[in-house]
Amino acid sequence: MKLVTMKENLLALVDEPTSLEALYQKNKNAFRKAVDEMTEEETAHPTLRVLKARLQFGKKPAEPANRKEMLWVALLALLAGLIAKMPYFIGIEDDVYFQRNLGFILFPSLIFFFAWKTKLAQKYLLACCALLAATAVFINLLPHSNSDTLILACMHLPLLLWTVTGFSYTGGDIKNTEMKIGFLRYNGDLLVMSAVMMIAGAILTGISIGLFELIDLNIAEWYMKNIAIWGAAAVPVLATYMVQRNPQLVQQVSPIIARIFTPLVLVLLLAYLGAMVFTGKDPYNDREFLFIFNLLLIGVMAIILFSVAERGKQNPRSVESILLLALAIATLFVNGIALSAIIFRISSWGITPNRMAVLGSNLLMLIHLLIVSHRLFIGLRNKNNAQNIEAGIASFLPVYSIWTAIVVFLFPLLFGFK
Repeated sequence: MKLVTMKENLLALVDEPTSLEALYQKNKNAFRKAVDEMTEEETAHPTLRVLKARLQFGKKPAEPANRKEMLWVALLALLAGLIAKMPYFIGIEDDVYFQRNLGFILFPSLIFFFAWKTKLAQKYLLACCALLAATAVFINLLPHSNSDTLILACMHLPLLLWTVTGFSYTGGDIKNTEMKIGFLRYNGDLLVMSAVMMIAGAILTGISIGLFELIDLNIAEWYMKNIAIWGAAAVPVLATYMVQRNPQLVQQVSPIIARIFTPLVLVLLLAYLGAMVFTGKDPYNDREFLFIFNLLLIGVMAIILFSVAERGKQNPRSVESILLLALAIATLFVNGIALSAIIFRISSWGITPNRMAVLGSNLLMLIHLLIVSHRLFIGLRNKNNAQNIEAGIASFLPVYSIWTAIVVFLFPLLFGFK
């Protein structure tokens, strides 16, 4: 009995739309391949050409490899590795160096990559370079101590460099809402791709060390200092290059992750608040608990912003939007508790750098959450479009940049490096 090929099926059913749809659902990959091959012929049936246009609509093909771009990425990866290896070259203690300079391992290569990609204006590029240089000098000249202002500056420095990366991503057009939302989406894609690359690197590391141990050679320490550190430093820029050149690799993964995590985080947050009431724990008198409470708040806030950015143009009255609004309202409640706790601690025991930093961060997140929640609520009531909600997120991002700069540069001076 003769086997009927996909091409033969397509030709037989080309004038039967319902049957064509059934054939597509049965074997999508073979269907696409057959349509692609058959439409290369000049005499291809018009229906097949329509099918090809429909199957390829909205899908950006992978850009061909560009030698100049690949060389630029390799140089940026080398730069990240050199910054990571600096303490071994000049004899600085690892803990001291990485505490102050972790952000410089991660972000300068990304800043320069997007500056080259977007053809960032020379004046903006020079401003970014000047800011990177000034920040590097400032953070490394701060007194060597475990002062609160030093720790706060080191914690906020990566956030400041992240916002500079966003500036470079937009090509200096900070008023472009679509580009700012695109930057948030890029961060989600970057996390997914970086996680895949780190897992693959960990597997390679384990295999390499294990193979040499079989012949009685212990290379673990040498491998980590000379191979793994270069690879880990290069991951962000390599992952960015892969995401930018092949957007289809992860463009479907990030929205799915957002949809999965939104309800899970909502349930976790409500359960945590219930457990807090049950156990009698509160952030008013327990400093460590307040710290953990604020970390939870920051994490949930990041998930909300990421999830809203990944919604795209979907129906504002979708289940995802309802869940996001519920999560935003729950987070507002958590933020209110954290804010009242830090105000209580300031009124009871006075102002300190840590309390002022937490107070400022909580106030900013409260305002941003109110804006996002209001836009989500309006969208549910009036079927407002997604751009209005996205604008609520994008418009507030520069404010975080200003606050992180204040904590990094002014807090050490205002509080006498204490």
